[in-house]
Amino acid sequence: MRKLLLAGLVAAPAMAGPLQWQDNSLSYLYGQNYKVTPGTQQTLTVEHASGWNFGDLFFFTDFTHFNGTSGDSNTYYGEFSPRFSAGKLLGKDLAFGPVTDVLLATTYEFGEGNVETLLAGPGFDLKLPGFDFFQLNFYQRMPRNGRDGHTVQVTPVWKMRFPVGDSQVVFDGFMDWVVNSDGVYHANLHFNPQLKYDLGPALGLHKDKLFVGLEYDYWKNRFGIKDSPAFRTNQNTASLLVKYHF
Repeated sequence: MRKLLLAGLVAAPAMAGPLQWQDNSLSYLYGQNYKVTPGTQQTLTVEHASGWNFGDLFFFTDFTHFNGTSGDSNTYYGEFSPRFSAGKLLGKDLAFGPVTDVLLATTYEFGEGNVETLLAGPGFDLKLPGFDFFQLNFYQRMPRNGRDGHTVQVTPVWKMRFPVGDSQVVFDGFMDWVVNSDGVYHANLHFNPQLKYDLGPALGLHKDKLFVGLEYDYWKNRFGIKDSPAFRTNQNTASLLVKYHF
């Protein structure tokens, strides 16, 4: 199963038909009070999102620098997430109720350390009042190291916009909820929204180009490590954010 899924992830770009839309961005984050890793961090994030004939694709990589540490003070982590649309591939309208499409959602997690994991399961696009988009994905987590066991993850992803004068405020983000515990990888909840003001119009730029704001990061049992009095892993912090779309 893992080999088949990995082959599909690798083949996704080659399968892509004409590009329907894309968005690329570069973000800078500065935050404190992180858990497990050093408390003060700076992160540069490269993101890509696009729509294709087969479905959609999201990719990001975080390059993180830990302030005030000795030795190796940098790390990286990323996710490559193609979703395969049943509606597009079959050429049929699969909408029912608030659901606008049914997909096979997949993700490949990678980075330093024992983090390589494949995820796969059903995904749904929903049309909900007030949202630009809302996705709900259900995954089976399959770590390549075999140590963490297999667990189930639920991941909603969303975006909302609110007009403010000639500009706008954007509220978007995701939540990863690992709902069960298998092996040493403990059940955990990662809630990671961004609240951003579109600064571009004030600087003579188009909308949806330059944003400033905050990223909130709540992570219960971060990295699947159970919180305890001896080792706190429940994270509750916010970071300053600058994000540019190109």
